[in-house]
Amino acid sequence: MSNTSRMRDIFRVKTSKALDRVEDPREMLDHSYDQQVKLLQQVRQALAEVATAKKRVDLQGQELGARYQRLEGQAREALAQGREDLARAALERRSLIERQVAKLQEQYAGMQQQTAQLEERERRLAEQIAVFKVEKETIKATYTASEAQVKANEAVAGIGSTINDIGTSLDRARDRVAQMQARAAATDEMLASGALQDLTAAPDADIDRQLAALSAQAEVERQLQAMRDAEKGHGAADRRGDGDSGWLSIGQGPSAQ
Repeated sequence: MSNTSRMRDIFRVKTSKALDRVEDPREMLDHSYDQQVKLLQQVRQALAEVATAKKRVDLQGQELGARYQRLEGQAREALAQGREDLARAALERRSLIERQVAKLQEQYAGMQQQTAQLEERERRLAEQIAVFKVEKETIKATYTASEAQVKANEAVAGIGSTINDIGTSLDRARDRVAQMQARAAATDEMLASGALQDLTAAPDADIDRQLAALSAQAEVERQLQAMRDAEKGHGAADRRGDGDSGWLSIGQGPSAQ
């Protein structure tokens, strides 16, 4: 064998050993597993943040609901004392609160949908991680056993260079599998981060607001007339139910007959 051939073989053996150290599939599998666990933690953190925001909206809705009920009582009391101006002012404020509550209801419904999506994402990701962990440990154990057998065979048969080539091919194949699994986890993260609401206003929102104001004013007049009729007939108008979640029913039906 010439010196050139010998140097080529030595270089190839050393290169293969260096790639073995760099591309150890056990390290790559552990790294991929750690990345998936971090992704699961991020999903759970997002769930906690959405739950906090939803609770904040719920508390704000309860506060507006209590004020909504209080203004109705004030309007009735003012009308009973002959102060239609005060009754009208109370009903106008009540109508404004109803519009605010409608927006909160929309936000609350969106957060409930986002919570359901995140919970499903968390469930599927946790199952994926559990399956991956079992497969990871199986591959690592198989690779470690194969590595020990390779070293033993090399020591006995003295064919280290050929076996190194086989080990390198196995190492690279398993590395590609780990990279594909990491890409799958990254794709799942992108899907999870895309659950956003489009809050862009419509092009003709100003006209919609004016029409809503006219409708609200007509509703105030209707409720005021209903209170007048109730006072004349000594009847009682329907009232909203109380409770922590009573605000969710505001605006879903007529409040005065």
